[in-house]
Amino acid sequence: MSVEQGEAFGPWLGRQLRRATISQAELAKRLGITRAAVSAWIVGRAEPRDEHKRMIAEILGIDPEAVTNRTSDVSTNLPLTWHHRPAHADGGREYGNAAAFAFNADLSVLAREATQNSLDERHDLTRPVQVHYTLHEISGPHLDKFLDTLRWNELREHYDAAAGKNQKVSRSLKAALEELDRTRTTLLLRVDDYNAAGLTGPEYSDGRFAAVVRRQLDSHKESSRRAGGSYGLGKVTLWATSKFGLVMMNSTLSEPHEGRTERRVIGRLDLPWRTVDDEAYAGPAWFGEPDTSLEHPKVSRSWWADEETVRDLHLERPHSDAGTSFLIVGAYDASGDAASLQDMHEKLVRSLADGFWAAMVGGQRAGALLDARVTTMRNGQVLVPEQRVDPYSRHPALSRALKAYLDNDTVPERTSGDQVAQTDVPLFVTPLLNAPRVEGKGTEHRAVLLLTATDDEERKNRVVCMRGNRMTIMERRPRELPLGTDSFQAVLLAGHATENDGDDVQLAEDFLRASEPPEHNKWDRTEELTSLYRRGALSRIDDFKEEIDRAVRELVGRRETVTRGGPAVLQELLRLNSGGVSTGTRRAQGVPTVRSINARLDDTGAWHVDVDLKLPEAEDSWLLTPVAKFDVRSGGRPAVEWSLLTAADNCQVENGNLVIPAGTRSASFAGVTDPASHPVRGKLSRLLVDVQKARGGAR
Repeated sequence: MSVEQGEAFGPWLGRQLRRATISQAELAKRLGITRAAVSAWIVGRAEPRDEHKRMIAEILGIDPEAVTNRTSDVSTNLPLTWHHRPAHADGGREYGNAAAFAFNADLSVLAREATQNSLDERHDLTRPVQVHYTLHEISGPHLDKFLDTLRWNELREHYDAAAGKNQKVSRSLKAALEELDRTRTTLLLRVDDYNAAGLTGPEYSDGRFAAVVRRQLDSHKESSRRAGGSYGLGKVTLWATSKFGLVMMNSTLSEPHEGRTERRVIGRLDLPWRTVDDEAYAGPAWFGEPDTSLEHPKVSRSWWADEETVRDLHLERPHSDAGTSFLIVGAYDASGDAASLQDMHEKLVRSLADGFWAAMVGGQRAGALLDARVTTMRNGQVLVPEQRVDPYSRHPALSRALKAYLDNDTVPERTSGDQVAQTDVPLFVTPLLNAPRVEGKGTEHRAVLLLTATDDEERKNRVVCMRGNRMTIMERRPRELPLGTDSFQAVLLAGHATENDGDDVQLAEDFLRASEPPEHNKWDRTEELTSLYRRGALSRIDDFKEEIDRAVRELVGRRETVTRGGPAVLQELLRLNSGGVSTGTRRAQGVPTVRSINARLDDTGAWHVDVDLKLPEAEDSWLLTPVAKFDVRSGGRPAVEWSLLTAADNCQVENGNLVIPAGTRSASFAGVTDPASHPVRGKLSRLLVDVQKARGGAR
């Protein structure tokens, strides 16, 4: 079936009869044929002859060409109306949508969840999804026209009834209604996506439309193998960000439904249980055409809207690319940190950049997955022009690192600041409970770690972890980094984010997704992880995090070695007591930091270490003990003895301790380890230097 030909005759005819309230028996009588013949047309076993089609057109009051093309419905006088779900027959009540409380009513949460859903529904994989957020404040005639089109007068008595209860949602509704009455102003937030699948599928049965419009906890995604979301909760943020619990939708479909693709429109409202005119209602309501079928009498269903109606509803789409426009009525940010339109605009830009910078970067191996923009308007006039979210502006080092990987331009060891080092990080995927056992820890997946230098002091020394469509899952600061290390940023790509193929890729993708909570903001214990995978799954997640930290330390160590000309096995680490040194009730402010450090290995296997310290202002002298340790992969780090410990500048060595006078701002010392105390040969080791507060405190 093509769009030009319209839909199959049987479903089209059945819908036209329902819209015209004509039964199959009545049509058969007027055509002078048996009811069985009409039934055969409806179920698709046969199609009427041309003379019968002309008669059907006459009975329906339409042009005969419409019966042949079947790209439009019979025009009826069915009014757009709100259908409110009747109260439960068993007396049960819901005073709000519990799923809405899974997330905060925060613009950053909305941007993350809504954009993730758009990414998961990318239609043409050769092009990025375009997501456009439009803030539009309306008042005066603009507001009146919008509310009239929305049949607000029909809704107001339901709002007033719902707001009259002493419940959390009711109190919020009451405040929103009072504000609307006082200011006669509201904020619309439209979220448009293009090159997405759109709300395809039937009105009530399984499909994208029903999953979004009529169901909760239904994550119906064709691309679920790569999808970021898996709980079916993310769409609830649209309603949670509306003061009135009201969202309108206009979808352009990637595949025809009822012979059409453009302007499939419907609205959904979420309210608490309420009574209006002595009738009790369960909660949700839908805005659309009344259904004329026997199965769903008077239920409001989606309709194919005209261009004027979508304009009046502020749901117009500027081009015909598939996707959906969601209009949040009475949008707000409950966090309180975005009060003005300008603040909200900037927060959306910032949130999109933080959550999806990687999806906006492309290269030779894979193109960008996302193009995101934000515009702000007031009463039809542009207030803040369209702003394209630039990942290189918000996250320059991370974007450079990913671009280098996608262009196959990484190096195993950095020799200059702009280079991007790459290494693998093993993730062992535990088998599913019903899967055959495998040897060892599980199937090995090689995640990719990228590391590069950064000048951003506020966001330095972190690893941004992602999978799937390159949405940021979590950030972590690696443990036990060498002090004095050059500032860096790193990216961890796992699963499909590696852009690699293989069975291990999908296994890792499923495994990590199962370890994420509904917010998709960490890899940790979840009910899904422990119930679907064999024992040891959580340990594999913990091991993966440790391997990420280890890989970072190794890349940092390589960079340190190249810069200072030391041997390849060298990684210096100087740890200082974070509390400083205190005497009595007085406490030194700050802690010493490393200004420079150098080490070399001599022919006897002894390590020679030179350390320069920078010290903060302090009224008391410092008493510190340098301790040399060998770095090992597991267990405690064995300490080794000093054969020589000497003072260089502004300090003295007494009984193996450094004594640094009060007021001293810099000091240096040198040490040589005793090879006889080494558990392994020096050239096979990495040395750590731990500078600790000496017993007895300050002098």
